[in-house]
Amino acid sequence: MKFLILWELELARLRPEIIQAVIRMPDYAAKLREMGKLVARYHIVGRHGGAWIYEVASNEELERLLAMAPVYNFAHYQVLPLAEMDTPAFIVQPPTEAGA
Repeated sequence: MKFLILWELELARLRPEIIQAVIRMPDYAAKLREMGKLVARYHIVGRHGGAWIYEVASNEELERLLAMAPVYNFAHYQVLPLAEMDTPAFIVQPPTEAGA
């Protein structure tokens, strides 16, 4: 299962402990990459946070990995499940009638 996680920090809450948490994020990302759980990570230009793509076995595993992130208690998260997109022809097929 793949998930796109968008996370963002609130600048109004910026304190030394939050800065320390942000500094630890690259090490956390490296650990997740080694485990095969982090597919990619990006900075979103103009925002204070990131976009990370996780590949996990379950929703519970994703929740656990997010909770272990250094910025977990300081960020707002948007969790978007991703699905493979086979081909446009498959997606735009007309629905079949039941029993046909």
